[in-house]
Amino acid sequence: MTVTTSEALRTEASRRVPPPPAGGPEPGSPSAPGATTTAERDVTQDATQDVSHDVTRDASSDVSRDADALPGAGTATADARADLTRLLFAGPDPDRTHGTWRRLLGGPAFTYRPGLAPAERAALSYERLRLLNDVLTAEDPAAPARFAADPHRLAALHEWIGPVDGGLTTLASIHYNLFLGSLVDHDLAHDHDLSPFTAMRRVGTFLCTELEHGNDVAAMETVAVLDRERGGFDLHTPTPGAAKFMPNTSLTGGPKTAVVAARLLVDGEDQGIFLFLTPLSDEHGHLPGIRVRRLPDRTGTPVDHCLTSFTHVRLPHEALLQGEHGRLTPEGSLTSVLGNRRKRFLRSIGRVTMGKLCMSAGTLGMARAALTIAVRHAHSRRISGPRAGERLPVAAHRSHHGRLLDALATAYAMTFLHREVVDRFAGLGDGEGDRTDWAAGAAGAGREDRADGTGRGDREDREDREEIERLAAVAKGWITWQARDIAIECRERCGAQGLFPANGISDLPANIEGGITAEGDNLVIWVKAASEMVFGHTVPLPPARTAPGDVDDPAFLRDLLTHAESLWQKRARTALREGPSGDPTGRWNATSTPALEMVEAHACRTAADAFLTAADRATDPTARALLRALCRVFLLRRLREHTGDLLAEGLLTPDQVRALPRALDTATAEAAPHLPTLAEAFDLPPDLLATIPLASGAGITRTLEQP
Repeated sequence: MTVTTSEALRTEASRRVPPPPAGGPEPGSPSAPGATTTAERDVTQDATQDVSHDVTRDASSDVSRDADALPGAGTATADARADLTRLLFAGPDPDRTHGTWRRLLGGPAFTYRPGLAPAERAALSYERLRLLNDVLTAEDPAAPARFAADPHRLAALHEWIGPVDGGLTTLASIHYNLFLGSLVDHDLAHDHDLSPFTAMRRVGTFLCTELEHGNDVAAMETVAVLDRERGGFDLHTPTPGAAKFMPNTSLTGGPKTAVVAARLLVDGEDQGIFLFLTPLSDEHGHLPGIRVRRLPDRTGTPVDHCLTSFTHVRLPHEALLQGEHGRLTPEGSLTSVLGNRRKRFLRSIGRVTMGKLCMSAGTLGMARAALTIAVRHAHSRRISGPRAGERLPVAAHRSHHGRLLDALATAYAMTFLHREVVDRFAGLGDGEGDRTDWAAGAAGAGREDRADGTGRGDREDREDREEIERLAAVAKGWITWQARDIAIECRERCGAQGLFPANGISDLPANIEGGITAEGDNLVIWVKAASEMVFGHTVPLPPARTAPGDVDDPAFLRDLLTHAESLWQKRARTALREGPSGDPTGRWNATSTPALEMVEAHACRTAADAFLTAADRATDPTARALLRALCRVFLLRRLREHTGDLLAEGLLTPDQVRALPRALDTATAEAAPHLPTLAEAFDLPPDLLATIPLASGAGITRTLEQP
């Protein structure tokens, strides 16, 4: 028998259990994502009971009223929740990829610590970084190097640490991805002792952008001059604007070594930008020739950001990170499989693409944490109802639960999109198999680019790599922007309680801001993607329909979003063709607005595709129905700004446009009773949530009772 979406949701919403005692869930830690404690099941079922009764009075949808009246058994909530968690954290070995970090965060070392000065909070982040490293080295002393080469585990780490310590998220991204990952990706990893970095006797950092060269980092001025007489290189900062801005190079955290991006000059000739392994400090302080000035505190969790410059620092020949993109003999002869300086530069900093996935992962985890806290608060915070003496949870009101549901739908879409991009980037689209040379691939070091012209010209592989790299940039921009919106919405839905850092939300928007800027400013990387997609991207338009589509059908809604993407691409192409000749800036100014709209639609459509694919993989009927209802909410919200265009193009009828608000209300009413199940599927550790007053049914005054 086929179970429809509405039938499955009506059955699920009708299931009831008695409410548990006040005070929230008891601490407990499942062994892996997807495992469910008795306390978690009780909290989820009780919250579902509250909102199912109250929301249905508010909803105008017949579906929601029917849902409240149907009988049923009492265990499917846990089954649906477990299946949702399984889908959210799908991938290679979920327990090793995600469960390791989830279990760690449930411990006392990662709870919020009030009253710390900024310098103390920065030092705490380094202490926690070493705790992460202890987990890795417990597997094997060399495990951190393998970890840096595993995109799934590397991204997952950021998802889990993001909500608890934004500074730690920054440090982990720098040490494991940008620093250690750069070493692993080059020849140096094969003939150099990495144990000081894998054991974290020395913390790694990454110096690329300069004070006057951020998004135009390809114009950097720092130089490494080959010294033919004495051997090695002379690393130098030639102007104040060439100082490296703003890496974590202070003495906080212990001795440090950097990977420094600099122009390689051989006999006065610029060979392009390469990376150089450069010790910065030891137990006595900074090394000679290295000037470090600590910058003022920024917004968000403190990090020891600094301005760093070099005065003729001598480096040995082996400090140059070499590979197929460039090898320099001691005599000063450079060989490379890549034909120009730009490609060599992109290969050198290939880790930045993985960095985009790390930044989006960290902000994704922050968004999910904010939603978990806000949804729990929405069901524990009660206000006066319409009847005398009645007390209702704020979640009973569409004005409250509708906003949280919109944010939940977006967070699910963000998560499924991120899973797909990481899979593709790792070369593991099916979630199985061995790691490929993804770092070199993402940097575009294809055989058709070889300077000697050898190879069969593997254009399809190159284009696929370029598409994946572009998708990582598009996803990073979209996910981090959406995460900020979600964190702000959740903070507001928690009212004054949400302003206190101890309640786990107020610091998140500022921390997300860092992710928006890091590894390529969002707008800049979207503009780059837009310029490539105007003519270099084919929108997969669906076949023409022979009958009007159903506005309650996610597949039809997805097709409409695809048409919107195509319409904006056509406008961008027209604007570029008709722009003022002889004025490249003017032509792009005329093109950029529709081109960026195209990128936005592309991000949403790609997220919807990943969302629908995940729904199809659900094994629990209720989970599948919930995901399809939630995807409808996501798609209907995204289509609102495109309805005029779709109507004008004959892709929507006037009656369909009129039906869209009711379709959104219906989807909201179907999914709203299950807000707790949807949020608890994010699987934050119960022990961690128990330390957050707002997440455990209490308020900030609980902190006054603690010693």
